[in-house]
Amino acid sequence: MRRRPASVILAVAATFAVVVAAACGASPASSMPATGAPATVNPSAAAAPSESPSQAPTAVELTIFAAASLRDAFAAVAEAYEAEHPGVTLTFSFDASSALRAQIEQGAPADVFASADTGNPQALASDGLTTGPPLPFAGSRLAIVVPAANPAGITTPADLARPGVRVVNAGAGVPITAYAAEMLGNLAGQPGYPPSFVAAVAANVVSREDNVRAVLAKVQLGEGDAGIVYATDAAAAGDAVRTIPIPDPANVVATYAAVVPTASPHSDAAEAFVAWLAGAEGRAVLARFGFTNPAS
Repeated sequence: MRRRPASVILAVAATFAVVVAAACGASPASSMPATGAPATVNPSAAAAPSESPSQAPTAVELTIFAAASLRDAFAAVAEAYEAEHPGVTLTFSFDASSALRAQIEQGAPADVFASADTGNPQALASDGLTTGPPLPFAGSRLAIVVPAANPAGITTPADLARPGVRVVNAGAGVPITAYAAEMLGNLAGQPGYPPSFVAAVAANVVSREDNVRAVLAKVQLGEGDAGIVYATDAAAAGDAVRTIPIPDPANVVATYAAVVPTASPHSDAAEAFVAWLAGAEGRAVLARFGFTNPAS
């Protein structure tokens, strides 16, 4: 019997393998890749690409110039706002509203000016230094505070005019000074108050401080017998001071307002913050510190 050449046997075997592979649905190329040929991937069998991660929010740091009386409340405001607005960081500079206004007029970088009145932000707006008019966002009544021990024995606002009582006040231009003057004028018209009441209180002023928080600190330390502050400041001091009741007809409500300076490099983000502050969410945070809605 004649033996076939080995080359023929190999060729037949290869042909048989191809036929079997085809019958089984396999591709010869996939089962026997050519040596040196680049590997290929079937697009339909490849895993679908994962979705690209969403872009992180753009980091924005807003510099807030705020009235000294807002210090405690704005710490909570920052916590709430930053939690709701990832990427936004609030930094603060606290002082008398009049001092902050002067700094902005001189070019100090501020994204928001939150004042204890409407007059200071309106002055900036009138000079074309803001992106819009002042937006009221909170209110607070006034309070007469005395040291916890009350060494002068003050029981009514009329005692502020008594000889020898040391009254601590803020300087000219500070909003609390104007509010206090209005309240004292209202008291002078109440039954039992002499016409000389306002002048007598003024004669008892022993120091004029840079801002309302400095007035409060002087009274807490006993360096004055009484001072006029915002009711929210009196509440923040807790047991460190006592509050002397003011007749409702004589008391006044301070209106806080905010503006965005035109020099702000983040005016859109700043305006969004001011809108939030004056809205329901911002007012809810401020209410925890005794602030009311602004007078309409």
